[in-house]
Amino acid sequence: MGRKKDQRKHPKKHPKKHGKKHGKAKRNGKTEAQRADKYDLYQRSVQETDPDLELLARIFKKHHGRPPRLLREDFCGTAAMAARWIELHRENRAFGIDLDPEPLAWGRQHNIAALKPEQAGRIKLIEGDVRDVGPEKVDVTIAFNFSYFIFEKRDELRGYFESARASLLPEGMFLLDVYGGADAQRVTEEERDCDGFVYIWDQNSFDPISSHATNYIHFEFDDGSQMKRAFRYDWRLWSLPELRELLLEAGFSKVEVYWEGTDRKTGEGNGVFTLREKALDDPAWVCYLAAIP
Repeated sequence: MGRKKDQRKHPKKHPKKHGKKHGKAKRNGKTEAQRADKYDLYQRSVQETDPDLELLARIFKKHHGRPPRLLREDFCGTAAMAARWIELHRENRAFGIDLDPEPLAWGRQHNIAALKPEQAGRIKLIEGDVRDVGPEKVDVTIAFNFSYFIFEKRDELRGYFESARASLLPEGMFLLDVYGGADAQRVTEEERDCDGFVYIWDQNSFDPISSHATNYIHFEFDDGSQMKRAFRYDWRLWSLPELRELLLEAGFSKVEVYWEGTDRKTGEGNGVFTLREKALDDPAWVCYLAAIP
């Protein structure tokens, strides 16, 4: 799938790799799955913050001629992206917004607590609806890991895009990722070996009439134990033309597509995203949309 760890950024041409089941003895009477922390596993297997933030900074500077300093991470979960943003520059500030208190609490305990006190003072996590909460206007708002797919009606998604636009300074940018292709509509499982566990992306169901998809993340461990359905996603698979049209309807003046290049030797994504107006057919693709006010 290219540079992204996130299999939700679509499982692209990954071979099946099953965990080694050595039958290891339980420690303290618990299996590896019972001892594991699902948010830690998610961050280790899914999130890779630096490439996303580097792309964000590059696109923003192209449009506005300066580096962004104030970031808003919508659907932030554990706020790994916002926390990393704070570490990158002493002038960077961030807000993380999520409706679920559990990952926010985990993020405070692990990601925010790991920052230096001065750094922690430049980030604020907010429990709330991304459509309603707006502490102050920012340079960049991001919605990554396809989290906005939770809005399955046009009016709902356009309303969120309007809120995202309202969150921005005049020289701002809204950046979101998208996945698609024929494979995105298949019922299938893909597995990837990680350090000490196997990550499983389960495309459990897809309805072509509504474009509704239900997906899960499972984790499997070397002792054969599993953490089933650690995460569930009920989404509408939005197409690129739909998203671009809705962003323009929401008041953005320009919507650019940044498409991933292909490694000629492997046929896999090369992790380099460039501005494109057309692309070749690909059964499993990931791209970014940059919306400019």
